[in-house]
Amino acid sequence: MALRLIIGNKNYSSWSLRPWIAMKAAGIAFEETVIPFDTPDFKAQVSALSGAGKVPVLLDGDVRVWESLAILEYVAEKFPGAGLWPAPQRARAHARAVAAEMHSGFLPLRRQLPMNVRRPVKRRALDDEVKADVARIETIWSEGRTQFGDGGPFLYGRFGAADAMYAPVVWRFHTYAVEVSASARAYMDAVLALPATREWREAARQEPWVVPHDEIDWPDVLHD
Repeated sequence: MALRLIIGNKNYSSWSLRPWIAMKAAGIAFEETVIPFDTPDFKAQVSALSGAGKVPVLLDGDVRVWESLAILEYVAEKFPGAGLWPAPQRARAHARAVAAEMHSGFLPLRRQLPMNVRRPVKRRALDDEVKADVARIETIWSEGRTQFGDGGPFLYGRFGAADAMYAPVVWRFHTYAVEVSASARAYMDAVLALPATREWREAARQEPWVVPHDEIDWPDVLHD
C-alpha cells in the first residue's frame, strides 16, 4: 500500500510543505490528498485521521503519523537509504537540533510573514522580534553550511530533513524580500531551484482558494 500524505492548501500550508518536499526530493513515492482549509468539515475530516485535527498527516497502512517533524522521523526510519538525516553523528545531532528549533520557535516570524507562495515579491517592514528571528535563522544556516555543507548546496550537503523544515522560511524570506547575506541568499536559491519546489509552486499558483488570515496585505498586494 502506498504512503498517503494529507495536506492543506499548498499556497499557505507551511507545515504540509515540510514532509512533502522532503519525500519528493528524496524520491520517496507517495500519494497526496489536499483538504482546503475552508472546507466546511475540515476539522472533522482531519480529526478522523489525527486526533490533533491538523495537517499534515501521513498514512502508511494502519499507521498514522501527524506533526511534520514526526513524519520526517518516521519516513527517515522507514527509508534509511534516502539519507534524510546526515550520516555523521555530529552533523546529525546538529540537524535534529535545528529542525526541532524550527518546529517549536520563530512565532513572530510566522505571524508577521505567513507563507503565501502566490504573493508577488514585495518587501514588508519587520519589527524587532522578527528581525531577531531572521538573524537567528541566518546563523543556523551559516553554521550548517560552514561546518557540514561541503557535499552540496544545502545545510548538510544534500537536501534533507533539516532543509525541509526550513523550506517554508525560504519562501517567506523570498516572498517578503527579507534582506539576508549573500550566503543565505545562495542557500535560498538552491532550495528554490529544486524540482520539488517548482512543482509545489506551480500547484500553489493554480489553487482557487483564498484564506484571508494569510493575506496580510490584501488587496494592496495582489496575487500573481
